[in-house]
Amino acid sequence: MNSKHFLFFVLLIFSTATFASEPTIWTIDTRSEIVRGDSKGVSINENGTISLAPKLTEIFKTDQSYIWSSTVDAAGNIFLGTGNDGKIFKVDASGKGNLFIDLAELDVSALAVTKDGSLFAGTSPDGKVYKISADGKAEVYFDCADKYIWSLAVLADGNLIVGSGENGKIYRVKAANAKPEDSLLFDSSDSHIISLTTDKNGNFYAGTDSNGLVLKFSPDGKPFALLDAPLREIHDIAVGNDGSVYALALSDSASANKPTPTTVTATDGTTATVTPVEQPEQPPKSRYDLSTAKSAVFRITPDGKSEVIWNSSSVTGFSIAADSTGVLIGTADKGRVYSVTNDGRESLVLQTGEGQVSTMKTVGNTVFATSSNQGKLFKFGAETVAEGTYESSVRDAKSTALWGRIWWRSSGNVTIQTRTGNTEKADETWSDWLPTTGQISSGKARFLQWRAILRNNAVLNEISISYLSANIAPEVLSIQILPTNVGFQSNPPMQIDPNVEMLNLDPQLFGLPPAMPIPPRRVYQRGAKSLTWTAEDRNADKLVYDVYYKEVSEINFKLLRSDLRENFLTIDGLALADGRYVFKIAAKDSLSNPLSQTLTGERTGEPIDVDNTAPTVSAVGNAQIIGDKARIIFDATEAASFIKRAEFSVDGSDWQTVYADDGISDSRKERFTVEVSLPKAGEYAIALRVFDANGNVGNARAIVRR
Repeated sequence: MNSKHFLFFVLLIFSTATFASEPTIWTIDTRSEIVRGDSKGVSINENGTISLAPKLTEIFKTDQSYIWSSTVDAAGNIFLGTGNDGKIFKVDASGKGNLFIDLAELDVSALAVTKDGSLFAGTSPDGKVYKISADGKAEVYFDCADKYIWSLAVLADGNLIVGSGENGKIYRVKAANAKPEDSLLFDSSDSHIISLTTDKNGNFYAGTDSNGLVLKFSPDGKPFALLDAPLREIHDIAVGNDGSVYALALSDSASANKPTPTTVTATDGTTATVTPVEQPEQPPKSRYDLSTAKSAVFRITPDGKSEVIWNSSSVTGFSIAADSTGVLIGTADKGRVYSVTNDGRESLVLQTGEGQVSTMKTVGNTVFATSSNQGKLFKFGAETVAEGTYESSVRDAKSTALWGRIWWRSSGNVTIQTRTGNTEKADETWSDWLPTTGQISSGKARFLQWRAILRNNAVLNEISISYLSANIAPEVLSIQILPTNVGFQSNPPMQIDPNVEMLNLDPQLFGLPPAMPIPPRRVYQRGAKSLTWTAEDRNADKLVYDVYYKEVSEINFKLLRSDLRENFLTIDGLALADGRYVFKIAAKDSLSNPLSQTLTGERTGEPIDVDNTAPTVSAVGNAQIIGDKARIIFDATEAASFIKRAEFSVDGSDWQTVYADDGISDSRKERFTVEVSLPKAGEYAIALRVFDANGNVGNARAIVRR
C-alpha cells in the first residue's frame, strides 16, 4: 500500500471513530503503581512520592558479564572479583581502574582484605584461596579440595575464615598452606556456606544453603544458630551499627545457578542485555507471610529476636548493606536499590538500569555498588542529582482513545510530557514527547505514556489522566438453544441501592459482591423453545438485546423481543407454526452511550425445528391370539421430526418400553409389535404411546378379547 494512502486510511479511522460517552480516569498515586515505571535519577518513597535520587556515578566498567564479589581496603582501593573469566580488577580512590590479576578458575566468588592490605581471593569451581600481594602476584594460600569457595572473612587477629561448598564447611586458616583437617572449624549439615561477615566484637556470622541458617560464631569459634529461615539460601549478611544482623534470604539458590546473560541485536547493530520481566507484586499481605516470597530480609536484634522487615514475591535481592535506619537492598529488579527501615517501610532509592546489583560495600556515607549484566562499579551517597526523570508504565486504553486532561500534585520545578502510540511497547513509531500544562496534546492512539522531569529538589505526589476509549461494537459470542419443553424462569436479582446503580459505582466499594448476573432456573414448559447467549463488550458497556426470528425460507427477520436486559429468552413454541426457524440476537450498548453513538453486534443461530404436531398412531389389523399371549401391531407416523421412542400399557398398568420392529426408533414412520400375556379369559385394552424428537405424544388403543 502506498504510504500516503496508508496514512490517509489511519487518519480516516481516527477521525470517524466513535468514542464512549463516559471518560476513564487513570490516577497514579500509589507506590505499587509508580514502581512499574522507569526511574532515572528519581527515588520513590513508601507512599509513592517521586523525588530526586542520590547521585549515581559510574566509576568503572569491567567489560565482564558478572561481578560476584568486592571489597575495599584501608586506602580506598576497591577490588572486583568477576566471572566467567576469573579476573580481579583494582579501582583506586580516584576512580582509575585496571586489571589486577587473571586467575585460572572461572569465578572469583569471594574477596577479603587484611589490615596490612593483603588481598585474599576465593575461586570456584575447583575452589582455592589465593593471597595476592600489592603488586598483583598470587600464590595459593589455602587449598581445601572443596569444589566452591563461596565466602571469606578476616578476623581481628588476622585469621582467615573460609566458607565452602558442596560440603558446607567453615575453615579458620591461621597460616599459608595450612592443612584442611587442621583448619576445619565447623562441618555443617548444610551444603554451602554462602555468606560470611564479622562484627566489631570479634564475632563472625555465616549464612548457609540449603536450609537457610544464620550461624553466629564467638571469638573462640563456638557456633550458635540465630535463625532458621523458611527460605533456602542466606545470600548476604550485614551488621548494623547497633549490632543488628541483617540476613538476605532467597527461595532459590542464586549462587549455585548463576544467570546466563541474554542478548538481542538492536536496530543500530549493537547488543543489549535483556533481563527477565519480573512478575507484578501480589496483593498486599503480611511481610511475615513468606509462602510466595522470592527473597526476604530478616533483622536479628542484639537480644536475639528475629523479625522479617521485607519480602517480595516478584523481586530477587542480591546484596544488602546496613545503614542508619535499616538496610539497603540491591536487586535484579532493573538493577534497583531499595531502602527498608527497621519497621518495614520500603522506598526505591535509585535505579541503575543494569541486570542486578550484585554487591554493596559502605565506606563512610558512600555506598559502592557493583552490577552484573554488565559488570560495572557505581557509587552514591548523600548528594542528589540536579535533574531526574520518571517514565510511567504504558497505559492501554484497549482501543483508540481520545486523551483529555492531565493534572497533578507537586512542588518545585516539575515538567510533565506525554506521548502516544499504537504498539504495546513504545518505539520509533510513537509520537514525540510533548509538554503539557493541562490538556494532553498527544494524538489519539491506543497507548499513552507520561514522563515527569524533576529539577532542583522538586517532588511529584500524584498524577491523573482522563481519556475516552473509542466505542467498539459489542459481540455476541454464542447462542445456545435448549431442547423443546425446557423453559427459563428468572431468579430474583440481587438488591442494590439505586443510588449506587445510578452513579455506576462498583458494588464492591460498599462491601457487596461483584454485580454478576444470576443464572435463571430451568423448568418444564410445554412446547417451550429457550435461547441463551453470551456477549462481550470491550468497553465494559451495559448491554441490552433484541431477538429476531424468521422461517428459513423467508427473507426478512421479524422482531420478537426488544431491549432485553437478560441474556436468555423462553418462547412459546406453541404459538409458532410447524417449520424450520432461525433466531438472531442483536446486542446494543445503548445504556452506556448516546443514541447517535450506540453500536450493535449480531449473531445468527443454527436453524431449529418447531414441531407441535403429535405423531399419528394406529393399530394394524386385528390382534393375534396365540395361547395365553396376544400380538398387536401399531404403525406410527411423524410429519416433522422423527419417532424417538414408544411405550405400551395393559389396562392402565405401568408403561413399558417397546422397540421398533427394525430395532431402532429414528424415522418418521415406524412399526411396533407389542406382545402381552393374557392370564385369563376376558377383554383387555392395549395402549401404545409414541414420542417424537420434540416431545410430542401420539397414542392409540387396541381391544383384545381372549
